[in-house]
Amino acid sequence: MKTIKEISDILNQTTNPEPWMKELEDDYRAGVKTELKKWYRNYAKKQQLEEMLQEKIDFDAAFKTAEDTLVAGVDEAGRGPLAGPVVCATVILPNEAPQLLGLNDSKKISAQERNRLASIIKDIAISYSIHIQSAERIDQINIYAATRESMEIAVTNLHIQPDIVLADAMKLQLSCKTVSIIKGDAQSLAIAAASILAKTTRDQLMDELHEEFPIYNFKKNVGYGTGEHVEALHLHGPCKHHRKTFEPVKSILEGR
Repeated sequence: MKTIKEISDILNQTTNPEPWMKELEDDYRAGVKTELKKWYRNYAKKQQLEEMLQEKIDFDAAFKTAEDTLVAGVDEAGRGPLAGPVVCATVILPNEAPQLLGLNDSKKISAQERNRLASIIKDIAISYSIHIQSAERIDQINIYAATRESMEIAVTNLHIQPDIVLADAMKLQLSCKTVSIIKGDAQSLAIAAASILAKTTRDQLMDELHEEFPIYNFKKNVGYGTGEHVEALHLHGPCKHHRKTFEPVKSILEGR
């Protein structure tokens, strides 16, 4: 009779249900039943993730007019914060991307998982591009226009140009066909991939700004208007990376 540890090791190496697993259901040992239940839970979760991945792939494929049609996804990170840039990314993925199992809206997964997926996306992408739009530019033309401009620049900077661009809730003006998708990062694999690159890039930038201006704790709030951040603004005033047209930054500057 195999030990519970041996059974656990065998289960960990098993990817699909096998006939011999039925025998484990009759095993009297509680530890065996626990390991079997854990395997089935993990299997069900993997099946769900595979279905979600295929749905996103199929969503993007529905916009193709031919097998070799290149679909790019575009998304941003940082439209709402009081400080820091808005970062836009665009990605063209291959037709199949099993490595991206678990890819979802960047806000719904952990920072560690985002960084892991960002590395994979950069490795497998047919092409990707990231554009950083400064707080100064945001103040010049407003956040909506600055985000749209940044998305368009990111697409034009791709070394391989797409046939169609799917943008997350933004109407773009490009030489190719563009489609605005509401909650696109939850439906499109390409948009979700762009979301990951935009978010991880911006988080890294805000970590760097934290080293330069630690009083605002950008490492924790990534520029958003938390109570701690706003208190620091009232005490010290804004820095060069704050968006001067955003409240309460604007009122604080006017009161000085």
